[in-house]
Amino acid sequence: MQAPGSLQAQGNDAFAAYESHFLEELWKLNPDWATDEGYHKYDSLLVVPDDKSRDNMMNFIKVQKDSLARYEANDLTELNRMDYQLMQNQLEYEAWKISVLKDYQWNPTHYNPFSAFAAILNGHYAPLTKRLRNFYQKMANLPAYYKEAQKQIKNPAPELTALAIEQQNGGVSVIEKDFADSLKKTNIPANEQKLMTDRVKLAAQSVRDYISFLQNIKNDKPHSFRLGKTLYEDKFKYAMQSAYSAQQLFNMATERKKQVHRDMAKLSRQLWPKYFGKKAMPADSLDMIAQVLDTLSAKHTTPAELQSAIEKQLPVLSAFVKSKDLLTLDPGKPLEVRKQPAYFGNAAVASMSSPGPYDKNAKSYYNIISLKGLSPEKAESYLREYNNYTLQILSIHEAIPGHYVQLIYANKAPSLIKALFGSGAMVEGWAVYGEQMMLDNGYDDSPEMKLMWYKWHLRSVCNSILDFNVHANNMTKEDALKFLTHEAFQQQAEAEGKWKRVSVTSVQLDSYYDGYKEIMDLRDAYKAKMGDKYRLKEFNEKFLSYGNAPVKLIRNAMLGAK
Repeated sequence: MQAPGSLQAQGNDAFAAYESHFLEELWKLNPDWATDEGYHKYDSLLVVPDDKSRDNMMNFIKVQKDSLARYEANDLTELNRMDYQLMQNQLEYEAWKISVLKDYQWNPTHYNPFSAFAAILNGHYAPLTKRLRNFYQKMANLPAYYKEAQKQIKNPAPELTALAIEQQNGGVSVIEKDFADSLKKTNIPANEQKLMTDRVKLAAQSVRDYISFLQNIKNDKPHSFRLGKTLYEDKFKYAMQSAYSAQQLFNMATERKKQVHRDMAKLSRQLWPKYFGKKAMPADSLDMIAQVLDTLSAKHTTPAELQSAIEKQLPVLSAFVKSKDLLTLDPGKPLEVRKQPAYFGNAAVASMSSPGPYDKNAKSYYNIISLKGLSPEKAESYLREYNNYTLQILSIHEAIPGHYVQLIYANKAPSLIKALFGSGAMVEGWAVYGEQMMLDNGYDDSPEMKLMWYKWHLRSVCNSILDFNVHANNMTKEDALKFLTHEAFQQQAEAEGKWKRVSVTSVQLDSYYDGYKEIMDLRDAYKAKMGDKYRLKEFNEKFLSYGNAPVKLIRNAMLGAK
């Protein structure tokens, strides 16, 4: 007779083997996702997004739910139990998207394969000739892919249609120009190159036909981009994996905004004489804050020097993290600042593209919006938003010790599941937490920087208020812009960009404040638990060791709760 401990070990070994099988089956159905994560076995495949592919996914969900049910979660190790919960949530979320949300019918951005195509071209995981041949094979299904997209879409949301057109116009260059440029670097025989370039023409034409379809679609009853309260709460539950509901987060963010306004007013009164002398302060505290912020925002870089200004910040941030012993950094993981790829569409000013857990040594890209082609007024508005103070906070958030660092740690996590199915709130929350941690440890302790950080922090707070108000409470564009410019002190260009973002995404904007709040609460609880043994670096590294797992699951693990 075997001892219970050995039975438990067998169960955990079996679960680890099952995880590998689970992922292999998932990647067959989602080759684009696999490519983006650095798993290249199915690079040559492009799944046509038709009823059959959705039926295949629903069948996968049913089979895997049955398989998961064979394991008793409480008999698994703590780390395996986390994976179990993440897999369960992922399956339920995928089923909900297909059977309830059905955004493949009204969201044309659902059809955007360019990230996977670009990853094949830009990667270094295989010889270029092999990657180009995979690219060539993958292109074969593009005409069918876009034909199916046209068949599925009925009365789409106009805001999402506009973004899709922008993305597709950017994506054509990946198929045509980027592929052609790569082809020139190979010695692939001329007759094979001819087959490839002929297929490029067909593939590019299918993209242009889709663009034309979207530009001319008959749209008598356009679908609203707003989810409504019920769908919003559902999506929040799956996407955030939060300790809170969407309504609870909205209520907490509303209270946090009031506190931040009080702290900003205090700092602004302190700075007023330095910048305005004996000029009378406005009676309205928000007006006073706005005037001080506006004066400080005049210190900024130029459109031409935006990228180089960011590049110069990164070694400074690394040196500070090391000097304060906040985290162990890995100097062997390359980071490159680049202009944001066109197929992203300009829905965000900056982002981080990090290598997936299967391709850990690939380059991380810090993507920055290009200000080229903008009117002088709009460019100036952006630069005032990303002034000499906030540009540093942006780089803390996106790079060091924010996303770049956290996602490198995630790739070292003890399981692929935690890296792949993690919580966006944990990822974004860490970046927001990192901003405050840097300032709390003395990074530019001037009142000017503190005030600007509060303004930046208001973004996270107001993101949650805005997203909930727009999607669940039908907030108008006019009210949203007034809220962002007056109560969050954002420049007009930033506010309009945020309106665009809230009209083409949902719930994602909640992740910043949700994750930050949960991490700060966890740190306080962990500090109390550890007493004299508490060390910030130890907390940070232990927290990051759980990959991208939701904060509520990490909390249970770090505090020893069930």
